[in-house]
Amino acid sequence: MNFKPLGRSGVKVSELCYGTMSFGGDADEAASAAMYKACREAGINFFDSADQYAKGKSEEILGRLMKGQREELVIITKCFNPTGEDINARGTSRRHVTRAVEASLKRLQTDRVEVLFLHHYDKRTPLEESVRALEDLVRSGKVLYPALSNWSAWQTQRAVDIQERNDWARLQLIQPMYNLVKRQAEVELLPMAQANGIGVIAYSPVAAGLLSGKYGGNHGDASGRLKSNKMYQARYGEPWMFEVAEKFVAFCRQRGLHPVSTAVAWVGAHPAITAPIIGARNLEQLQDSLNAVKIDMTPALRDEISALSRTPPPATDRLEEIRPPKA
Repeated sequence: MNFKPLGRSGVKVSELCYGTMSFGGDADEAASAAMYKACREAGINFFDSADQYAKGKSEEILGRLMKGQREELVIITKCFNPTGEDINARGTSRRHVTRAVEASLKRLQTDRVEVLFLHHYDKRTPLEESVRALEDLVRSGKVLYPALSNWSAWQTQRAVDIQERNDWARLQLIQPMYNLVKRQAEVELLPMAQANGIGVIAYSPVAAGLLSGKYGGNHGDASGRLKSNKMYQARYGEPWMFEVAEKFVAFCRQRGLHPVSTAVAWVGAHPAITAPIIGARNLEQLQDSLNAVKIDMTPALRDEISALSRTPPPATDRLEEIRPPKA
């Protein structure tokens, strides 16, 4: 396992981040413990959680599992989504962010988290209030590094500008969705992160299982999130995505590569990426993702894989910039 800088901080994190969304949900405590142990044995020191995962059970399980190892770990949590019926128990207001962090720390049984993500952009709350809430938590020592998840490039840049103008703790991480069929981040988010020295941990590297090889040409030969979860069906249900997945799986099999390992390695090989976030419901699934570090994802191999998918249009929408007209 290799290690990379967390943004421009002095902290080093493993090249894979383990996402604990399944803890307390698809994976019971015993399965969660087995996967946590496998991650630690593989060298992972970077764990992603959120207050909404399994209604807080994910954080509780992670808190129990990391006892005795806390000082070796870099722990992430997130807030934004509703945590109760109260109209104010959501969003990124100072009130909710502060209370959400206090509740997460109790569930995690720790005095701080290394990274706090604002899980989504909050249109209801002035941006300066949200960014100041992060700053106050950093000053209190309960959060070490501020971060943003699912924000656009312009929203993120505005937050960075506010931090720089006020000499507040700088943003160290962003967390976008990024995989072979979801490449919009390449257009502005990833270049923006590189320009600002912000690290990137990308979620859904296997596209909710679409790139795993278990879904056939009829768009659903196996059980999994794409058959049972309407959100993932909406996100990954377009026919062209299944066509890309089929080409990708065939490409991997021709070269003796495992699709899951290769999909994760493809994401991790982008120069802007600090770590892909891997997840699993059981040890077998997890091992396929852990094996991504064994793949020699050369620039040439990555380019071959990229060519199987659509290149997103440039921010200017001038398609000739990526497809120059023939002479």
